Amino acid sequence: MIRQIRRLGTDLVTAFQFLTRIPMPSITFETDSLPRAVQFFPLVGLVIGCSGVLLHGILLPHLNRPLVALILLAYLVLITGCFHEDGLADCADAFGGGWNQGQILLIMKDSRIGSYGAAALVLSLLARYLLLASLPLEHFASYFISAQILCRWSSLPLSYFLPPAGDQTGQGARIARLTSMPSLLFGSAFSVVVVGFALRRSSVAPMVATVVVVVLSGWFYFRKLGGVTGDCFGATNQLTEIAVYFCGVWGV
Repeated sequence: MIRQIRRLGTDLVTAFQFLTRIPMPSITFETDSLPRAVQFFPLVGLVIGCSGVLLHGILLPHLNRPLVALILLAYLVLITGCFHEDGLADCADAFGGGWNQGQILLIMKDSRIGSYGAAALVLSLLARYLLLASLPLEHFASYFISAQILCRWSSLPLSYFLPPAGDQTGQGARIARLTSMPSLLFGSAFSVVVVGFALRRSSVAPMVATVVVVVLSGWFYFRKLGGVTGDCFGATNQLTEIAVYFCGVWGV
């Protein structure tokens, strides 16, 4: 029992180390640590979401909403180290400039950013900024927290169903087809319960939107690459976050 608890603690620390720049205690590296840690990705999203809501509450009485939204967006970028934004930009360059699997994967490995990547990054940041500034105040906390949870949940089904693309040996290959069914079920149940509690009857649209984004992006990755890369996880993360915010401002 003690060994299992320690292992869960190690997996939780691994999840935070992988997804954030939050200082964590040093742990012993295990080859299967990351696939086990995937189940805690939504929990990492909950922590990021709650701390973001706290920051929003502190700033709102002193600054106008557009400026608060900008600071909150900067907070998200800093706490994750631009991890997901980098994936989106790499995917945009690769899929925009590559004509076959080999070209796409080659461009995706290039650390330089091209015109497609720059455009995708600007549009993503602009969309999130405008949506954060437009979310109704009475529902801001619920939608912000839900978005952080669901966008990180998106990695669970992608890593469970899709194999690594080509001969990839990067971060994506460390979890692709290595996520277990118990991890998928635990992370999914956690996400549904927390988002359902936060949004109540309004939770259906964000959950459906998340599933649609995951299914369509997963289908696209499999069609183009035969699998998934670490950058693909980041791109789907960004698209999911935008989709959830969009559900929050729809009809406002």
